[in-house]
Amino acid sequence: MHLDIQKSVYKETISPLISAVFKGVSQVIFIENAFTGLLITIAIMFSSVSLGIIALLSSLIAVLIGRLGGANRTLINQGLLGYNSVLAGIAISLNLQGGIRFVIAMAGAVVAALFTVAIMQLMEHLNVPALTFPYIIMTWFLLLASYRLGVFRLNPNLTPQDLSHLDLHFEGTMNWIEGTVSGVGQVFFQDTFWSGILILIGIFWAGWKLGLYAVLGSVVAMLTAYFLGAEVSMLNSGLYGFNAVLTMLAVGVVFDAKSRFAPITGIIAAIVSVPVTASVTTWMMPYGLPTLTMPFVLSTWLFLAARKALPNI
Repeated sequence: MHLDIQKSVYKETISPLISAVFKGVSQVIFIENAFTGLLITIAIMFSSVSLGIIALLSSLIAVLIGRLGGANRTLINQGLLGYNSVLAGIAISLNLQGGIRFVIAMAGAVVAALFTVAIMQLMEHLNVPALTFPYIIMTWFLLLASYRLGVFRLNPNLTPQDLSHLDLHFEGTMNWIEGTVSGVGQVFFQDTFWSGILILIGIFWAGWKLGLYAVLGSVVAMLTAYFLGAEVSMLNSGLYGFNAVLTMLAVGVVFDAKSRFAPITGIIAAIVSVPVTASVTTWMMPYGLPTLTMPFVLSTWLFLAARKALPNI
């Protein structure tokens, strides 16, 4: 009898909890698959074990908030409350310094979960997905608060820059393979080759089409940015690719992509995300803020809104 109760508790409570936590990681890239989430977590741990733990704890926090707050169980179990918290936890950990940044990251994960639910509610009547907008705004606000509140200590790399004295470097050797893989890895702030490969394996595990479109999005971004004259260092680091990867998946596969022209629209959206990335990066420079995934959000909202009036795209 006691064993049956234990099995029931595991099946009804613990197992769905673990699954939802890993799905919160995989949903960053529109995938509802716990094993993919596990592979991505391992990929993050390749570069930093503590960062991987933060990603999991951030997702767990979002799941617990959802359960305690009485959110829709399906929404929780699909990991849709967790992905913004995952990104917020990682971003805050990387962009602040000092031991307390991990505590701040966990607090940020809490706020991101609440903000996600709030934005979902606000956007529901527009029938437009919240995407990663909650995490972006929350992270930017927190980083800006560091200029007034001493407890938030910015990473020295985040220094405001004068646009009239930008020092850009366009020379260098292109590494197309590394740049393509990094374009996928940078979705999770990973710039190492093998982390990117493992993330790609996780995407292909969830579906070959998703994996193919992720690679295509990164390649399209590389080519577009190259011909537009982008800095080679940014190309090789995948900094033009990750927003294009997310945009390609969102527009070409995930959201109302029923038309036979959806893949082409996804490619066009990925192309558009490149100059948008350059613009947002420049926009944020005077404030010393990271671009994050705002180019993806803006590009995707643009095409999804257009799709409502032009259903064949």
